[in-house]
Amino acid sequence: MNKKLLIIGFVWPEPKSSAAGSRMMQLIAFFQSEGYSVSFASACAKSDNAFDLSTIGVDRITIKLNHSSFDDFALQLNPDVVLFDRFMTEEQFGWRITEQCPEAIKILDTEDLHFLRRARLQAFKDEKAVSNDYIFNDTTKREIASIYRCDLSLIISKAEMQLLEQMFKIDSSLLLYLPFLIDPISEEQQQTCSTFEERQHFISIGNFLHEPNYNALLYLKETIWKGIRQRLPKAQLHNYGAYASQKVDQLHNENEGFLIKGFAQDVGDVMQQSKVLLAPIRFGAGLKGKLFDAMQNGTPYVTTTIGAEGVVEDAEQDFVCDVAEEFIDYAVELYQSESLWTTQQKMGFQILNTQFSKTNFEVQFNDRLHVVCKDLESHRQKNFIGQVLQHHTLQSTKFMSKWIEAKNS
Repeated sequence: MNKKLLIIGFVWPEPKSSAAGSRMMQLIAFFQSEGYSVSFASACAKSDNAFDLSTIGVDRITIKLNHSSFDDFALQLNPDVVLFDRFMTEEQFGWRITEQCPEAIKILDTEDLHFLRRARLQAFKDEKAVSNDYIFNDTTKREIASIYRCDLSLIISKAEMQLLEQMFKIDSSLLLYLPFLIDPISEEQQQTCSTFEERQHFISIGNFLHEPNYNALLYLKETIWKGIRQRLPKAQLHNYGAYASQKVDQLHNENEGFLIKGFAQDVGDVMQQSKVLLAPIRFGAGLKGKLFDAMQNGTPYVTTTIGAEGVVEDAEQDFVCDVAEEFIDYAVELYQSESLWTTQQKMGFQILNTQFSKTNFEVQFNDRLHVVCKDLESHRQKNFIGQVLQHHTLQSTKFMSKWIEAKNS
């Protein structure tokens, strides 16, 4: 009999707009390859950039928040596995799944740790280092509780795995390191990438609604690009991203070579035209999809410690720069030196092929699913904190939702 997966999406996936969208498509492809029929449900409105899931055989269902119609839907579908897209959807629908489908394996895809992203944002605004005072915020309590309530949580970065296991002492049986699932880049593919001489200009890319990306864009405009442009007066910076608002568009300046290009229909195409990616990310969490897009297309980059987290194991690499002057110096050198550029391009291919092999991680994911599925009752018994949180949250969230439903009727 066909196994059934229900994904409850925080948003409808937009693989051309965000790394989170690409990640979701990778997970769907994995489950389909394992013989699952996939249903994707979301209470979010669809945007024009949303991928048409029906083209890959995924059922699309629009659901309502705080509405008992979801109970009927879940009971009828009776999924074997439920995947929550970010902890907020687990908070909303987890208790309903527990009531209607108690035997379903519950998986949380964190995307990145939202509490870590929030802590770094607040510390950045306060111009302070990230301390425990920032880490132990209300979002932390909610997200950690969600991890405990699920049978397995997918963690996208080694740094975040370390944080959860060492600082919060979460048992490794509840966590699985599952980064982006990347197909290996063959020698032949590497040879087909545009050469140093065939490329020109700098590129930045990222969904402008994502605060770390918008902040990086402003940092480029106000600080980084001025320094680069002084030394490379003919160079341009092409800034791509979905959802460019008026405050983004007004940064466009032809005379400065700072160009807002908007949505990129084909990331591979714009990456292969560009010589260097600039990614001065100053806060955030998870893995940065732009770096993976760059490495897959043979485009060297300059980034920060936050940007390289989970990707570059040696933070002392020259292309990891947290000081503006060093960032500018290295970007100019990388743009001008073919030997340096080629060396970093090869390093990018090596990183993808050795650290993010799709095949290896899919095998690990499948093995863990089998272990959890084989003895789900024992797995849950060992997670006593999860049982406690399940008991209390089931009641509090349940009755809050029912109160909202009654209020709305």
